[in-house]
Amino acid sequence: MSIQKGLIWIFTLLFLTGSVVSAGEVTKTGTTAAKFLSIGVGPRAIAMGGAFTSVADDATAMYWNPSGIALINKYQVVFTQSNWIADVKVNYIGVTIPGGSIGTFGVNITALTMDDMLVTTEQNPEGTGDKFSAGDYAFGLTYARMLYENFMIGINAKYVRQDISNSSASSFALDIGTLFTTPFWGINFSTSITNFGTKLQMSGSDLIVQHDPDPTVAGNNDKLDARYSTDQFELPLRLQIGFSKDLLFAEGQRFTLAVDAAHPNDNTEFVNVGGEVALFEEMVFLRGGYKTLFMKNAEETFALGAGFNYTSLDFMDIAIDYSFQNFQHLGDVHTFGFFLTF
Repeated sequence: MSIQKGLIWIFTLLFLTGSVVSAGEVTKTGTTAAKFLSIGVGPRAIAMGGAFTSVADDATAMYWNPSGIALINKYQVVFTQSNWIADVKVNYIGVTIPGGSIGTFGVNITALTMDDMLVTTEQNPEGTGDKFSAGDYAFGLTYARMLYENFMIGINAKYVRQDISNSSASSFALDIGTLFTTPFWGINFSTSITNFGTKLQMSGSDLIVQHDPDPTVAGNNDKLDARYSTDQFELPLRLQIGFSKDLLFAEGQRFTLAVDAAHPNDNTEFVNVGGEVALFEEMVFLRGGYKTLFMKNAEETFALGAGFNYTSLDFMDIAIDYSFQNFQHLGDVHTFGFFLTF
């Protein structure tokens, strides 16, 4: 199959999926489950305003565009943590394993965690003395390879789970991405479909209640166990295309400009823009970007960040990244990341 046919197939898939999610006039804002899957990971990508699908070339690509790990020809381990809103933390761990001509493999874990919370009731609004926990998790396996020169494709298969107290919901989903370095001035072009999977439905012992099926009949057992049936909710599906271009403005200095356009199934369309300046032979990085341009009632705004990469003993690279993200009403978010490449 030629590159042209492959691109036609991808665009057709994007168009058909986009037609499905855009059908109807309802915006469906805030109607999906597992919204933690929409929280960006990695300080580099966040600092660039989330305009990263065509830039992704490290282990966080398994979140943004899984095809990007095909560019990694070494083992890489990454750990990032975002100090999110309301004392919530978003942690991401990714490992990539080069497979030579076979392709590149990866494993990733995303975890949204928080402190235990007090159980409250109408009779005890200040707490009963008991506590409960809550958390969201995604466990992924990724594979990517170079199909043709300058054209790569990747897929991330993941298990998604949400827990709260004694109830939970789970789902399986796929992320599919492509990355193509075009012959037009070396511009990178990317496409991605994220969180394409089964619906989530909450179940568990917290949904068991005691019920009398017919209180008008004498002698009934009014303590029969019954279970609430909850609705099923879709995952936050997102279609995205991206463009980026590297500009070399001096010896050992680089500037990358990136733009992403996204179509989510639970909000209006938006555009992310970002840039990265690499100095001193890819040792020091300065980044900035703006997220959710043109989205109605957008909460996220600008982001800034910096990074430092150090090569140790000629066989190991250590990178430390930081990003600052501004929200209009919810406060600021700080993200830290540590990369080890060997």
